[in-house]
Amino acid sequence: MTSPVPQKEPQKEPRKPQPELSRSLRNRHMSMIAIGGAIGAGLFVGSGSVIKTAGPAAIVSYCLAGALVLCTMRMLGEMVVAKPSSGSFADYARTAIGPWAGFTIGWLYWYYYVIIVAVEAVAGAAILHAWLDLPLWVLAMGLMVVMTATNLLSVKSFGEFEFWFSSVKVAAIVAFLIVGGLYVFGGWPDSSFDFSNLTAHGGFTPNGFTAIFSAIVVVIFAFGGAEIVTIAAAESKEPERSVARATTGIIWRIILFYVGSIVLVVTIVPWDSAQVLASPYVAAWKIIGLPGAGVVMDVVILTAVLSVLNSSVYVSSRMLRALATHGDAPTWLVATNKRQVPARAILAGTVVGWISVLLAYLSPDTVFTYLVNSSGAIAIFMYLMIGASQLRMRRRLEREEPERLTLRMWLFPYLTWVVMAGFAAVLVAMAVIADQRTQLLTSLGSLAVVLVAYAVRRARGRSPEPAGPAVAGDREPDAVSGR
Repeated sequence: MTSPVPQKEPQKEPRKPQPELSRSLRNRHMSMIAIGGAIGAGLFVGSGSVIKTAGPAAIVSYCLAGALVLCTMRMLGEMVVAKPSSGSFADYARTAIGPWAGFTIGWLYWYYYVIIVAVEAVAGAAILHAWLDLPLWVLAMGLMVVMTATNLLSVKSFGEFEFWFSSVKVAAIVAFLIVGGLYVFGGWPDSSFDFSNLTAHGGFTPNGFTAIFSAIVVVIFAFGGAEIVTIAAAESKEPERSVARATTGIIWRIILFYVGSIVLVVTIVPWDSAQVLASPYVAAWKIIGLPGAGVVMDVVILTAVLSVLNSSVYVSSRMLRALATHGDAPTWLVATNKRQVPARAILAGTVVGWISVLLAYLSPDTVFTYLVNSSGAIAIFMYLMIGASQLRMRRRLEREEPERLTLRMWLFPYLTWVVMAGFAAVLVAMAVIADQRTQLLTSLGSLAVVLVAYAVRRARGRSPEPAGPAVAGDREPDAVSGR
């Protein structure tokens, strides 16, 4: 018998190259993206609830929370400088821990920011409503249309808007630090050297030391957004240099802005004043004697809201696109337009945002409140995943590619473990504090949904072929991790 002729195995079609993103963000854009991401309306308005909880000891709460976020950014910076990626921490979780980790944190983060899009649009509409006699939902939709168009135009237009929005915020904080400093040290007209408000109303810790740690839970979320710069690094001209600067010097400045301005607020305004909860900075400006303080701060707060809205549209689209490159989202979301903008990913996120805005007016106390609560603890999940990823990735890089470690986490691995323990303590605090428990439970529900989605996807074996490596200029993540 004639032996059968061996058949050649059909060759797989070569994978299509991943469409490239534009690298048009400059260092000045990156610096302000880092600042703008971390300084939102939470500082100008949300700090009031922190002061009401901890009293003047809110200063300590901001210092401790700032230290946790600073160290987390250092961890993330180490990984980004070694391996720049548009998926940032989601790609590092995939590389260091496994595909399930990248899938989970990527989708949770995307969900977190599409909800923030709606929250900021609603907040901005409430401010504009005082000046424009239009329905709130129309104003909210209008803000979303403007910021969506900005992001669709080009990544450079996103960077320019963020640069100027952040510049307004920085100018407002610097002005407050200068004028407020003159006031408390007696260098302002009709003022005297006076720090009595730090202890005159029940002491420095009027609600006890436990209140300091209760307040940290709220402060952690105020610092959220600093990580956006590590996602934008993939579209910058010098990703390594930009991230190295943003995760060290700039984060120090952010903490200075937060802590310095809070010190002045609790020194100028009695912590138990009714005005603190409404708007602590407006209350401080009024005591100093600035005319039209309310209008000025409304403009600054609106700018902060637009900045966060702009960043949220941007970062949600890049995370969705990064998920698509691994087959964790439909691969058609990877595509970019002629301006190298992932327009499909942008529109997919804003559609969810528009639906959420409608729910904010149709069902504000039930569905919309649930959506907001169900994303409340996701930032803490993200920080924990960053720590776990850095622990594993650092050891692997030291063993295989030590030359890539040009930016290193301090006191590794001990400080990494301390920071992770700090965030775990925040989750425990959320479980104990009645006002925060709902956010923790509903966020755990969101986590469970995503984990089940991954299990179903894997069981069905329908994961599409990844569209290309997520880490620019590097090997496939699974090859790096040996999985």
